[in-house]
Amino acid sequence: MDAGRRAALMARHGSVFSIPPDAPFLATLAEALLDGRLTPDWPREGPFWLSDITLYLPTRRAATALSRLIAGRLGAAPLLLPDIRPLGGEDPSQEPFLPPYEPIVLPPAVNRFKRRLLLAELVEAWLGTQRGATAFSAPGLGGFSGPPNSAEILALADSLATLIDDFAIARVPPTLLADVDDAQLAAQWQANLDFVAFVLDAWPDILSAEGEMDAAARTNHLLERKAASLAAVHGTRPVIVAGSTGSIPATADLIAAIARLPNGAVVLGGLDTGLDATTVETLRNPAANPHGHPQYGLVRLLRRLETGPQAVIALAAPGPRAKMLDAALGLPETTAHWERLTRDLGPDLEQAVAGLSLIRARTPEEEARAIAIAVHEALAATPPRAVAIIAPDQTLARRICAELARFDIALDDAAGTPLLRTRVGRLVRQAVSLVANGLAPVDLMALLRDRHVGLGLGRAAVSRAAQWLDLGALRGQRPLPGFAGLRKAVTDNFDKRTAYPALRLQTGEAIAVLALLDALETALAPLAALASEAFSASRFAAALAETLVLLRDTGPDPLPAIEGEAELMAWIETAMAQGARGPRFSGAALGQALEGLLAGPSVRPPRPEAEDVVLFGRLEARLMQADRVILAGMIESVWPEIADPGPWMSRGMRMAVGLEPPEKLHGLAAHDFLMAAGAPEVIFTHPERAGTSPATPSRLIQRLEAFVGEDLSGQMAARGEHFLAQARRLDATGHPPRPATRPAPNPPPGVRPRALSITEAETLLRSPYDIYARHVLGLRRIDPLGADPDHAERGTLIHAILGDFISEGQDPAAPEAFETIMAMARRDYARLDALPARQALWLRRFETIASDFLAFERRRGHIATRRAEISGRLDMVVGGADFTLRGRADRIDRTRLGTLEIIDFKTGEPPKAGDMRAFFAPQLPLEARMAAAGAFGPDLARPTEAMGFIKLSHGPEALKATAFALPKGMALEEMVEETFRRFQTHVEAMLIRGEVPMPARVLPRPGQRFKGDYHHLARTEEWTVLDGEEEE
Repeated sequence: MDAGRRAALMARHGSVFSIPPDAPFLATLAEALLDGRLTPDWPREGPFWLSDITLYLPTRRAATALSRLIAGRLGAAPLLLPDIRPLGGEDPSQEPFLPPYEPIVLPPAVNRFKRRLLLAELVEAWLGTQRGATAFSAPGLGGFSGPPNSAEILALADSLATLIDDFAIARVPPTLLADVDDAQLAAQWQANLDFVAFVLDAWPDILSAEGEMDAAARTNHLLERKAASLAAVHGTRPVIVAGSTGSIPATADLIAAIARLPNGAVVLGGLDTGLDATTVETLRNPAANPHGHPQYGLVRLLRRLETGPQAVIALAAPGPRAKMLDAALGLPETTAHWERLTRDLGPDLEQAVAGLSLIRARTPEEEARAIAIAVHEALAATPPRAVAIIAPDQTLARRICAELARFDIALDDAAGTPLLRTRVGRLVRQAVSLVANGLAPVDLMALLRDRHVGLGLGRAAVSRAAQWLDLGALRGQRPLPGFAGLRKAVTDNFDKRTAYPALRLQTGEAIAVLALLDALETALAPLAALASEAFSASRFAAALAETLVLLRDTGPDPLPAIEGEAELMAWIETAMAQGARGPRFSGAALGQALEGLLAGPSVRPPRPEAEDVVLFGRLEARLMQADRVILAGMIESVWPEIADPGPWMSRGMRMAVGLEPPEKLHGLAAHDFLMAAGAPEVIFTHPERAGTSPATPSRLIQRLEAFVGEDLSGQMAARGEHFLAQARRLDATGHPPRPATRPAPNPPPGVRPRALSITEAETLLRSPYDIYARHVLGLRRIDPLGADPDHAERGTLIHAILGDFISEGQDPAAPEAFETIMAMARRDYARLDALPARQALWLRRFETIASDFLAFERRRGHIATRRAEISGRLDMVVGGADFTLRGRADRIDRTRLGTLEIIDFKTGEPPKAGDMRAFFAPQLPLEARMAAAGAFGPDLARPTEAMGFIKLSHGPEALKATAFALPKGMALEEMVEETFRRFQTHVEAMLIRGEVPMPARVLPRPGQRFKGDYHHLARTEEWTVLDGEEEE
C-alpha cells in the first residue's frame, strides 16, 4: 500500500470508539453524543450545535430509533436534532455544488428484475451449448437431468448476479480470473470459469447498452465520492459513523475517511477491546480460517484504519455478559483454556447467565407457541416490557405471528411476506395452476372458492354456482378435458345421463354453472393462450394482469382490497416494460415460470402504531434494543446459514481471486448473535426436530452451553421450561386425553329403516352403526374431489362391462365375442380420457380378464339362460311390520335342468369359507331366497342349484372361482332358508322392535384393506385399541 493511501486510511488518534454488547447500543450512543464524549472539541452551545453533526447508521430503522432516543433525552430543550442518515451512497443529483467536486452524472441502477432477465438470457444460451449442458447442477434445487426448466435458469441467474456483486463489492478486477490455475480444476469448474470470465467481461457493456449500471458498482462510486468529499463538505463539523462492521470495502474506506476528520468519530458495536496480539494476528490471517469468528469483520476494519483494539475507546465498561460471550465465542484453540477462563470470571459467570433462558421445543410449532407465551407475559407485565423477536426463518416467523393472534397481538414480520405467499399471490398461483394442470378438479375448486374471485358475476353467485359445479359435475365424475368436458358433464347431469351424481342439477342450477364456466374460460383465456407456445416474461406479465382483472371483477359488488395487489401490479408494470428481454419460457411450465419470475418481491407490513413487540430478521434487528430479546430458530442452516459458495465458483476459486469465502456469513451471524445476546433478558429457542428430521442446535448455542457448563446451562433450560410448560398446557383440557368409546346410538324404532339392500344385510350384522348413519342420519359418502381412479372404480368398470355384455344378449361363443367385449370396454373406459396413461394400462389388463371370461362362459354348456345386473325386490312382513329387501345380482343363470346358478364377481377377496359357514356372508343366500320367491321375475322363480364367487384379477388366474362353503351336514336349500330366517330375526330385533342399540364394528371383517364410509364418523381409530381390535 502506498504511503498516501495508507495515510488516508489511518484513523485519527482517539476517533474510534466501541460499545460492548451488553450495553444498549443506541442509548449509549445517544448519551455519548449529548455529553460530548464523541466530539470533545466541538462546542455544545446554542440551539444549533447538534444540527451541525452528521451521523451515519447502517439501517433506516436504527436511524429512526436514534432520533427518538435523542429527542426523548432532550425533552423540552430547544435544540435541533443532528442530521442522521442511513449509511450508503447518496444520489449525486442531491449533492450541493462544491468545487472541486463538481456534480457527476451516473447511469441509473438497473432494476433487479431486468437484471435477472438479462442474466437468465445469458445462462440459457450457455446451457444450450455442449459445455454448458454437461457442466452444471442447479443451485439448491437438487440438480436436474436433461434441459433445465425455467425456474432453474432463473435460480442460476440469481446466483450469477450474486457473484457479479461479490466482485463489484470487493473491487476485485475480473482479470484476476486468468490467474486461477484451471489445470487443477475439474472439467465442470473449468467450464464455469470460462463462462464467468466471459460474463464479467461483457456485463458492463451489456448494461451500458441499456443506459444503466449495477447497483453495487454505483454504490461503490457514490461511497468513494462521499469519502473523497468529506473534508470539503463537512470541514470541521463533526461526522460520526456508528454500528457498521465495514464488511463492504467502499464502506470501510468511508469509515476510514470519517476517522481522519478533525471531528470525525467511528463507533463500533461489540468489539472485544481486550483481544491479545496473537488473536488479532490470527483473525487477520485468511489462512487460519478465522472468517466465522464474531470479531473477524471488526478486526479487518481496524486493520484498514491502521489501528488496533487496544487503541479503541470503550463508551461503556463491558459487563459480565460481554466477557462471557467473548470468551465462549473465541477462536477454536481457546477452548483448551475455557476452564481457566470460567474460573477467572468467578461469580460474574452466574450473573452473566442469570438473564438467559433456553427453550428446547419438540417441534417448530411448539417453539412458536412458547415464544408467543413469552411475548404475552412480557406485554402483560406492569409496566409492559418491550419485546424483540429475531427470527431469520420466515416460516417460523409466520408461525409466531399466528400463535400471537391467540392473544390478540397483531404482528407482522418486518422482513415482509413473499409476494407469492400473500393473498394476491395465492390467487395468481391458483389461476396459473388451474391452466397448467388442465383444469384439474382440485385446482378448479381452489380458485372458485377464493373469496376474491368475482368473474363479473358477484362473489355470492360464484360461490353458489361453484358448489353446484362441485357436487353436480366433479364429485365421482371424470369430466373430459377442457371447458368442453366440464360443460358436457353439466349437461349430462341435467339430462340424467350421469348415474348417481352427488347432486342432481335443476334448470336454474345448470344455467348458473354454465354461466360460471363461460366467465371463467374468458378470464383464463390470456393465460391459456400461453400454454401452446414459448413466451417472454413481459408477455406472461401482460396475460397475468388481464386474467387478474377479470378474476377480480365483482360485478355489482364493491371491489374488496386484497393484500399485495399494489406490489403485484408494480411487478407486472416492470415486467411488461422488459419487452423481449430474458429467456423464453415453455408453455408446458407455466407454474415454474410463475414461481421463478415472482421469486424475490415481498410485501412489507405497515408500521404498527405500537412498537412494544417487533419481529425482525437478523438484518433488521441490528442495533435495535428491547427489554426481552428472543432469538428464535437457533439451529444449523438457519443461524448461521449454510456456507454455500454458489454453483459458479468453488470456495478455493473464490479465494484465489481475492474474494471472501462463504464462511464470512458465519462471522456476520456470530456478530449478530453477540450483539443480540447482550440484552438484559434473552431467550434462545430451537426445535429438536425440523420437519421429519432431527434439528442440530446452532454451533453458537452449543459453544455457549459448553462454556458455562452443565449446571448453568441446566438453569437456562429450566427457565425456558417455564414457557414450554405453559405452551403445552395452552390447548390442554385439564384432564388426560379420553378417546371416544365405541358409538352405539339407540334411535327409536320409528326412524330405523324399513328397507335394506342385499349388501346391507351383511353390514347390519357387522356394523349396525353404518346402517344408522346412512338411513337414520341420511348421510351419504361424497367422493373425494379429483381422486385418482382406485381399486373400487376399476371393479365397478369391470362389473359394468361384463354385465352389459350379458345383458345385451351377446353370445360368448361367437367368433367376434372378444372384439365385441373390448369395444364395450373402450366405450366404458372413455370416462378415463382425462387420464390417458391409466386408461391404456387398465384396458391392456382388461384384455386378460375378457379372454378368460369368455373361456369360462364357453365351458358352461349346461347354462340355458344368462341374466346379469338384474334388480329384485322382496316385500315381507317382519315382526308385524312391512319390510323390503332389495338389490341387484351380478349374475343369475338358469341351467338346462331349470335350476339356478348365482355368481358374484369380485375384484377384491371373496368371503372366507369360515364366514360363509357361520352365516356372516348372507348376500348370495339371500339372493337365492329372493329368486325362489320371484323377486327377480317369474322366469327365475326357481330353486338354486349352486352359488359362488369369481375373483377377477390381472394375474395368471384372471378368473378364480370359489364355491359357496356350506356348514357341515347342511344342504344348500337348508342354508338358504336358515340364512333368511336369521336375517328376519336380526331385522326384527335391530330395526323393527329397536330393542338394541346400533353399535359400530360389532363383527369387523378381518383383513379389510379399506376403511368404511363411516369409519371417521365413528372415530374408530380412537376406540379400536381399547376394545382390543387390530386395525387392518
